[in-house]
Amino acid sequence: MLLSGRKALVTGSTQGVGQAIAVALANAGADVVIHGLEENDSATNTLARCRDAGVRAELALADLIEPATDSSPMPGVDRLFESAITTMPGIDLLVNNAGTYIDVPFLEMDMDRFDRTMRLNVYAYYFLTQAFARHWVARKIAGRILLIGSINGRLAEPTHTAYDASKGAVEMMVKSMCVELAPLGIRVNGLAPGLFHTPLTAPAVDNVRFKKWMQLHTPNGSVPNPDVAGDAAAFLLSDAAQHIHGHMLMVDGGLGIWQQPDPPQEYTVSDSNQPEQQNS
Repeated sequence: MLLSGRKALVTGSTQGVGQAIAVALANAGADVVIHGLEENDSATNTLARCRDAGVRAELALADLIEPATDSSPMPGVDRLFESAITTMPGIDLLVNNAGTYIDVPFLEMDMDRFDRTMRLNVYAYYFLTQAFARHWVARKIAGRILLIGSINGRLAEPTHTAYDASKGAVEMMVKSMCVELAPLGIRVNGLAPGLFHTPLTAPAVDNVRFKKWMQLHTPNGSVPNPDVAGDAAAFLLSDAAQHIHGHMLMVDGGLGIWQQPDPPQEYTVSDSNQPEQQNS
Protein backbone atom coordinates (compact mmCIF):
# COMPACT_ATOMS: atom_id res chain seq x y z
CA MET A 1 0.00 0.00 0.00
CA LEU A 2 2.30 2.70 -1.30
CA LEU A 3 -0.12 5.53 -0.50
CA SER A 4 -1.70 4.37 2.73
CA GLY A 5 -2.86 7.34 4.78
CA ARG A 6 -2.76 9.74 1.82
CA LYS A 7 -5.73 11.69 0.46
CA ALA A 8 -6.02 12.62 -3.22
CA LEU A 9 -8.05 14.77 -5.58
CA VAL A 10 -8.03 13.58 -9.20
CA THR A 11 -9.67 15.95 -11.67
CA GLY A 12 -11.56 14.57 -14.64
CA SER A 13 -11.64 11.13 -13.06
CA THR A 14 -14.99 9.59 -13.96
CA GLN A 15 -13.63 7.88 -17.09
CA GLY A 16 -10.51 7.21 -19.13
CA VAL A 17 -7.07 8.04 -17.80
CA GLY A 18 -8.42 9.97 -14.81
CA GLN A 19 -10.56 7.05 -13.72
CA ALA A 20 -7.62 4.66 -14.05
CA ILE A 21 -5.49 6.96 -11.89
CA ALA A 22 -8.18 7.36 -9.22
CA VAL A 23 -8.65 3.59 -8.99
CA ALA A 24 -4.90 2.96 -8.89
CA LEU A 25 -4.45 5.47 -6.06
CA ALA A 26 -7.28 3.79 -4.16
CA ASN A 27 -5.71 0.38 -4.70
CA ALA A 28 -2.46 1.83 -3.37
CA GLY A 29 -4.25 2.84 -0.16
CA ALA A 30 -5.20 6.51 -0.70
CA ASP A 31 -8.59 8.02 0.02
CA VAL A 32 -9.81 9.69 -3.16
CA VAL A 33 -12.01 12.59 -4.24
CA ILE A 34 -13.01 12.02 -7.83
CA HIS A 35 -14.20 14.90 -9.98
CA GLY A 36 -16.61 15.23 -12.87
CA LEU A 37 -19.26 17.45 -14.38
CA GLU A 38 -22.23 15.40 -13.22
CA GLU A 39 -23.22 12.47 -11.06
CA ASN A 40 -23.72 9.85 -13.76
CA ASP A 41 -23.25 6.10 -14.14
CA SER A 42 -19.55 6.53 -14.91
CA ALA A 43 -19.01 8.55 -11.74
CA THR A 44 -20.93 6.00 -9.67
CA ASN A 45 -18.86 3.19 -11.17
CA THR A 46 -15.61 4.98 -10.37
CA LEU A 47 -16.67 5.56 -6.77
CA ALA A 48 -17.61 1.89 -6.41
CA ARG A 49 -14.28 0.69 -7.81
CA CYS A 50 -12.37 2.96 -5.43
CA ARG A 51 -14.43 1.91 -2.42
CA ASP A 52 -13.94 -1.73 -3.31
CA ALA A 53 -10.27 -1.12 -2.48
CA GLY A 54 -11.31 -0.44 1.13
CA VAL A 55 -10.71 3.31 1.09
CA ARG A 56 -12.95 6.35 1.33
CA ALA A 57 -14.07 7.82 -2.00
CA GLU A 58 -16.20 10.90 -2.59
CA LEU A 59 -17.44 12.82 -5.64
CA ALA A 60 -16.98 16.56 -6.27
CA LEU A 61 -18.79 18.26 -9.15
CA ALA A 62 -17.47 21.35 -10.92
CA ASP A 63 -17.14 22.84 -14.39
CA LEU A 64 -13.52 23.96 -14.44
CA ILE A 65 -14.07 26.30 -17.40
CA GLU A 66 -17.17 27.97 -16.04
CA PRO A 67 -17.24 31.58 -17.33
CA ALA A 68 -15.47 34.20 -15.26
CA THR A 69 -17.43 36.31 -12.79
CA ASP A 70 -16.76 39.67 -11.16
CA SER A 71 -15.44 37.86 -8.10
CA SER A 72 -13.33 35.20 -9.80
CA PRO A 73 -11.69 34.56 -13.19
CA MET A 74 -11.91 30.77 -12.59
CA PRO A 75 -15.00 30.15 -10.41
CA GLY A 76 -15.12 26.44 -11.24
CA VAL A 77 -11.58 25.97 -10.00
CA ASP A 78 -12.39 27.86 -6.81
CA ARG A 79 -15.51 25.75 -6.27
CA LEU A 80 -13.67 22.47 -6.76
CA PHE A 81 -10.89 23.46 -4.37
CA GLU A 82 -13.32 24.44 -1.62
CA SER A 83 -15.50 21.39 -2.18
CA ALA A 84 -12.53 19.01 -2.12
CA ILE A 85 -10.90 20.29 1.06
CA THR A 86 -14.30 20.46 2.79
CA THR A 87 -15.31 16.98 1.70
CA MET A 88 -11.94 15.45 2.54
CA PRO A 89 -9.77 17.62 4.82
CA GLY A 90 -6.10 16.77 4.66
CA ILE A 91 -5.79 16.21 0.92
CA ASP A 92 -2.07 16.03 0.17
CA LEU A 93 -2.09 14.62 -3.37
CA LEU A 94 -3.37 16.54 -6.41
CA VAL A 95 -3.67 15.06 -9.89
CA ASN A 96 -4.57 17.57 -12.59
CA ASN A 97 -6.02 15.41 -15.35
CA ALA A 98 -9.22 17.01 -16.68
CA GLY A 99 -8.68 18.07 -20.26
CA THR A 100 -10.07 18.38 -23.74
CA TYR A 101 -8.88 18.30 -27.31
CA ILE A 102 -10.42 19.77 -30.44
CA ASP A 103 -9.65 18.31 -33.84
CA VAL A 104 -9.58 21.48 -35.97
CA PRO A 105 -7.18 22.45 -38.77
CA PHE A 106 -4.96 25.39 -37.84
CA LEU A 107 -6.44 27.64 -40.55
CA GLU A 108 -9.94 27.02 -39.17
CA MET A 109 -9.20 27.46 -35.46
CA ASP A 110 -11.09 30.30 -33.77
CA MET A 111 -10.52 32.13 -30.52
CA ASP A 112 -13.41 30.50 -28.68
CA ARG A 113 -12.21 26.92 -29.26
CA PHE A 114 -8.57 27.82 -28.66
CA ASP A 115 -9.45 29.61 -25.42
CA ARG A 116 -11.60 26.71 -24.22
CA THR A 117 -8.69 24.32 -24.73
CA MET A 118 -6.27 26.56 -22.87
CA ARG A 119 -8.64 27.28 -19.98
CA LEU A 120 -9.16 23.59 -19.24
CA ASN A 121 -5.77 22.15 -20.17
CA VAL A 122 -3.58 24.97 -18.82
CA TYR A 123 -5.34 27.61 -16.71
CA ALA A 124 -7.28 25.10 -14.59
CA TYR A 125 -4.09 23.12 -13.92
CA TYR A 126 -2.17 26.25 -13.03
CA PHE A 127 -4.66 27.86 -10.67
CA LEU A 128 -5.88 24.68 -8.96
CA THR A 129 -2.25 23.81 -8.24
CA GLN A 130 -1.69 27.33 -6.93
CA ALA A 131 -4.71 27.04 -4.59
CA PHE A 132 -3.47 23.75 -3.13
CA ALA A 133 0.14 24.95 -2.91
CA ARG A 134 -0.92 28.03 -0.93
CA HIS A 135 -3.08 25.84 1.32
CA TRP A 136 -0.24 23.38 1.94
CA VAL A 137 2.46 25.97 2.53
CA ALA A 138 0.30 27.75 5.10
CA ARG A 139 -0.21 24.45 6.95
CA LYS A 140 3.29 23.02 6.40
CA ILE A 141 1.90 20.07 4.42
CA ALA A 142 4.36 18.29 2.14
CA GLY A 143 1.99 17.95 -0.80
CA ARG A 144 2.55 16.09 -4.04
CA ILE A 145 1.32 17.21 -7.46
CA LEU A 146 0.98 15.32 -10.72
CA LEU A 147 0.16 17.11 -13.98
CA ILE A 148 -1.13 14.90 -16.79
CA GLY A 149 0.36 15.95 -20.09
CA SER A 150 0.53 13.98 -23.32
CA ILE A 151 2.92 12.71 -25.93
CA ASN A 152 1.46 15.64 -27.90
CA GLY A 153 3.48 17.92 -25.66
CA ARG A 154 6.55 16.71 -27.56
CA LEU A 155 5.26 15.37 -30.88
CA ALA A 156 3.07 17.46 -33.18
CA GLU A 157 -0.11 16.13 -34.74
CA PRO A 158 -2.02 17.66 -37.67
CA THR A 159 -5.26 19.48 -36.74
CA HIS A 160 -4.25 19.49 -33.05
CA THR A 161 -2.37 22.78 -32.76
CA ALA A 162 -4.33 24.02 -29.74
CA TYR A 163 -4.08 20.69 -27.92
CA ASP A 164 -0.39 20.29 -28.74
CA ALA A 165 0.36 23.80 -27.51
CA SER A 166 -1.56 23.21 -24.28
CA LYS A 167 0.28 19.97 -23.53
CA GLY A 168 3.61 21.59 -24.28
CA ALA A 169 2.67 24.20 -21.68
CA VAL A 170 1.87 21.45 -19.17
CA GLU A 171 5.36 19.98 -19.52
CA MET A 172 6.94 23.38 -18.90
CA MET A 173 4.68 23.95 -15.88
CA VAL A 174 5.98 20.72 -14.36
CA LYS A 175 9.51 22.11 -14.54
CA SER A 176 8.82 25.69 -13.48
CA MET A 177 6.47 24.73 -10.64
CA CYS A 178 9.05 22.24 -9.41
CA VAL A 179 11.73 24.91 -9.20
CA GLU A 180 9.52 27.10 -7.01
CA LEU A 181 7.73 24.45 -4.94
CA ALA A 182 10.41 21.86 -4.21
CA PRO A 183 12.16 24.18 -1.69
CA LEU A 184 8.78 24.49 0.05
CA GLY A 185 8.44 20.73 0.46
CA ILE A 186 6.01 20.17 -2.44
CA ARG A 187 6.93 17.62 -5.09
CA VAL A 188 5.78 18.24 -8.70
CA ASN A 189 5.97 15.73 -11.54
CA GLY A 190 4.13 14.97 -14.74
CA LEU A 191 2.91 11.99 -16.68
CA ALA A 192 2.60 11.98 -20.48
CA PRO A 193 0.44 9.20 -21.90
CA GLY A 194 0.74 7.97 -25.44
CA LEU A 195 -2.28 6.44 -27.15
CA PHE A 196 -4.56 4.42 -24.87
CA HIS A 197 -7.93 2.85 -25.54
CA THR A 198 -10.39 5.16 -23.74
CA PRO A 199 -13.93 6.39 -24.45
CA LEU A 200 -12.36 9.53 -25.95
CA THR A 201 -10.03 7.66 -28.31
CA ALA A 202 -12.32 4.71 -29.10
CA PRO A 203 -13.53 6.06 -32.48
CA ALA A 204 -9.92 6.08 -33.72
CA VAL A 205 -8.55 3.04 -31.91
CA ASP A 206 -11.51 0.88 -32.96
CA ASN A 207 -10.56 1.58 -36.57
CA VAL A 208 -8.53 -1.52 -37.47
CA ARG A 209 -6.24 0.24 -39.97
CA PHE A 210 -5.50 3.11 -37.58
CA LYS A 211 -4.77 0.75 -34.69
CA LYS A 212 -2.38 -1.29 -36.83
CA TRP A 213 -0.63 1.89 -37.91
CA MET A 214 -0.17 2.99 -34.28
CA GLN A 215 1.07 -0.46 -33.27
CA LEU A 216 3.61 -0.33 -36.10
CA HIS A 217 4.90 3.05 -34.87
CA THR A 218 5.10 1.99 -31.21
CA PRO A 219 8.18 -0.06 -30.25
CA ASN A 220 6.29 -2.42 -27.92
CA GLY A 221 3.43 -2.69 -30.45
CA SER A 222 0.75 -1.97 -27.86
CA VAL A 223 -2.28 0.30 -27.58
CA PRO A 224 -3.25 -0.53 -23.98
CA ASN A 225 -6.06 0.39 -21.64
CA PRO A 226 -5.28 3.36 -19.35
CA ASP A 227 -4.57 1.19 -16.31
CA VAL A 228 -0.86 1.45 -17.09
CA ALA A 229 -1.09 5.20 -16.50
CA GLY A 230 -2.69 4.58 -13.12
CA ASP A 231 0.19 2.44 -11.96
CA ALA A 232 2.72 5.04 -13.13
CA ALA A 233 0.83 7.81 -11.34
CA ALA A 234 0.73 5.86 -8.07
CA PHE A 235 4.49 5.41 -8.29
CA LEU A 236 5.23 9.10 -8.93
CA LEU A 237 3.06 10.13 -5.98
CA SER A 238 4.57 7.57 -3.61
CA ASP A 239 7.59 7.66 -1.33
CA ALA A 240 9.35 5.41 -3.85
CA ALA A 241 9.69 8.51 -6.06
CA GLN A 242 10.84 10.83 -3.27
CA HIS A 243 13.89 12.12 -5.21
CA ILE A 244 12.07 12.51 -8.54
CA HIS A 245 11.21 16.17 -9.04
CA GLY A 246 10.18 18.09 -12.17
CA HIS A 247 10.10 14.96 -14.32
CA MET A 248 7.67 14.20 -17.15
CA LEU A 249 7.33 10.42 -17.34
CA MET A 250 6.40 9.17 -20.81
CA VAL A 251 3.96 6.24 -20.69
CA ASP A 252 3.84 5.55 -24.40
CA GLY A 253 5.39 2.19 -25.21
CA GLY A 254 8.40 4.00 -26.63
CA LEU A 255 6.44 5.91 -29.28
CA GLY A 256 8.01 9.23 -28.37
CA ILE A 257 11.61 8.14 -28.94
CA TRP A 258 11.33 6.20 -32.20
CA GLN A 259 12.37 8.39 -35.12
CA GLN A 260 11.81 5.90 -37.93
CA PRO A 261 10.12 2.55 -37.31
CA ASP A 262 10.98 -0.37 -39.54
CA PRO A 263 8.40 -0.64 -42.33
CA PRO A 264 6.33 -3.82 -42.58
CA GLN A 265 7.78 -6.46 -44.88
CA GLU A 266 5.48 -5.65 -47.78
CA TYR A 267 6.82 -2.07 -47.88
CA THR A 268 10.49 -2.98 -47.51
CA VAL A 269 12.64 -1.82 -50.43
CA SER A 270 14.59 -4.70 -51.97
CA ASP A 271 18.36 -4.75 -51.54
CA SER A 272 18.80 -4.38 -55.30
CA ASN A 273 17.25 -0.93 -55.16
CA GLN A 274 19.38 0.33 -52.30
CA PRO A 275 22.13 2.84 -53.16
CA GLU A 276 25.66 1.52 -52.77
CA GLN A 277 27.24 2.44 -49.42
CA GLN A 278 30.95 2.77 -48.86
CA ASN A 279 32.94 3.12 -45.70
CA SER A 280 34.70 6.44 -45.40
